[in-house]
Amino acid sequence: MRILFWGTPEFAAEVLKTLINSKHQVIAVITQPDKPKGRGQKVTPPPVKEIAIKHNIPVYQPEKLKNNQEIINIIKELNPDISVVVAYGKIIPKEILDIPKYKTINIHASILPKYRGAAPIHRAIMEGEKETGVSIMELVEKLDAGPVYAIEKIEITDEDDIISLHDKLAKLGSQLLLKVLDDIQKGATATPQDESKATYAKPIEKEEGLIDWSKPATEIFNKIRALKVWPKAYTNFRGEQIKILDATPLNEEYAGDYGEIVKIENGIVVKTGKGSLLIKQLQFPNSKPISTLDAVRGYHIKVGEKFG
Repeated sequence: MRILFWGTPEFAAEVLKTLINSKHQVIAVITQPDKPKGRGQKVTPPPVKEIAIKHNIPVYQPEKLKNNQEIINIIKELNPDISVVVAYGKIIPKEILDIPKYKTINIHASILPKYRGAAPIHRAIMEGEKETGVSIMELVEKLDAGPVYAIEKIEITDEDDIISLHDKLAKLGSQLLLKVLDDIQKGATATPQDESKATYAKPIEKEEGLIDWSKPATEIFNKIRALKVWPKAYTNFRGEQIKILDATPLNEEYAGDYGEIVKIENGIVVKTGKGSLLIKQLQFPNSKPISTLDAVRGYHIKVGEKFG
């Protein structure tokens, strides 16, 4: 099939690479405009654009889509069989969705109708889900509400974090997409979602990184691994904000206040609302990540001190 690909971040770039190496033809890519990134605010192209340029695929980066006759004309001239959308980042108007012969399909990183919206991988981890997956659906104007062609599920292990699960789902979605494209060509139809079971994965906000030590250790652990890339889980210590990067929940209960360091052994053990948390890696302001044992030695951290 002649595919018009829409996408922006790394997740989409992984899928684009799979399509480029398949029997299908990616005729063009539509992605977000280049944006300032990092401390130096250097204008940087989206990962999808970099892949497309490397393979000599035309790239379009419209500032807006609504009432954009120019991009409508471009798509009509490209005459794609199907549009594939993966984490593009903007609502695509119906008049654009309907241009291709087989309309427009989307890969979403959840088991729909659960976790519609912007942050399905983060939210699944934060909520302590034991499984997630990818869904491939027809794109409609309502957010992630279109009929579904296929769903593939995957286990969320205690070793998973936002990085590992993101990578697993990108690969899973790429392979499922190839199957669905074949199915669509053979006349497959999609199944409507059960609206009564829909839940939403709202965007992550920086304030969500703040650790509440009165919560159970498992809940704090889930927050740490879900927010490992951004904004990172954080707490206050000695009047500074420090980031907690790696930890393990423990069943042991200790006397003391929530957030109190109750033991130093293989790391820093902190009392929580239920159980305790072994902190293995943290980061002080303007410093590199370090193990908690190095932090104990370097900052002379002692039992009885408190986080929060």
